[in-house]
Amino acid sequence: MSAAIGIIGGSGVSGFDGLENVEKCQVKTPFGDPSDDLVGGTYEGRQIWFLSRHGQNHTILPTEVNHRANFWALRSLGVRWVICATAVGSLKEEYPPRSVVLPDQYFDRTSQRANHTFFGEGIVAHVGFAEPISSGLRAILAEAGRAEGAGIHNGGTYVCMDGPAFSTKSESHYYRHFGFDIIGMTNLPEAKLAREAEIALATLGMVTDYDCWREGEESVEASSVVEHLAANAKMSAQIIKRAISKIPAEPDWPEHQSLDAAIFTPKSAWPPETAQKLAPILDGR
Repeated sequence: MSAAIGIIGGSGVSGFDGLENVEKCQVKTPFGDPSDDLVGGTYEGRQIWFLSRHGQNHTILPTEVNHRANFWALRSLGVRWVICATAVGSLKEEYPPRSVVLPDQYFDRTSQRANHTFFGEGIVAHVGFAEPISSGLRAILAEAGRAEGAGIHNGGTYVCMDGPAFSTKSESHYYRHFGFDIIGMTNLPEAKLAREAEIALATLGMVTDYDCWREGEESVEASSVVEHLAANAKMSAQIIKRAISKIPAEPDWPEHQSLDAAIFTPKSAWPPETAQKLAPILDGR
């Protein structure tokens, strides 16, 4: 049986149409509840699990998203690839609203996140994160986006901030000075936890605004962001649907073995309760 594909929907992306044999799954995790029920089904013969990052009614702030529960739940359901759709602000003139940026790097500006790792409590792991995005999955999304006629920009740095307020002008110009490309509030913890869970992850950064750096442009407001969300949601769904058939059935990419050299603690020293807690992540090790 093919490994499952996860889809995480952000602002404006509340579901995934076209699934057959639809089911809802409430997953209980040792890290608490996921953001919402996971919605499963098949699409073109592949098992899909969709999760709404902020909940179906958008009730969860970026700093309140329980990323560990989300990714523990996805991994426990056999997910080995995750496509994230996420609303972002543009830090480049050439990335206008409704364009799509596929980041390949991150810059961390968060300070309120305690859930960027599964490890601790007696088991120490340090995963390689120099290349935080799955290059194979990103290439599939780039090809699918071009085929759908999207304004695709393949590669770039995603600045992850806490929010919920948007940037000041000073901050926005600071990020531009260092050549960063897009800014958002949620995707970096997802990339870190996906790597620890041996899940290949790539992101569709759906541009909603120019942040607040652009002279002559209104500073980003929630009302202007919402105007672009519907168009972005439609395009992201088209890209993901086209990409699904290109994703391999067998999880044999480098990301799927990321823990092989990452766990520093000898198995003989693992606390049984921690090993049990991390069972889906450790995958029989």
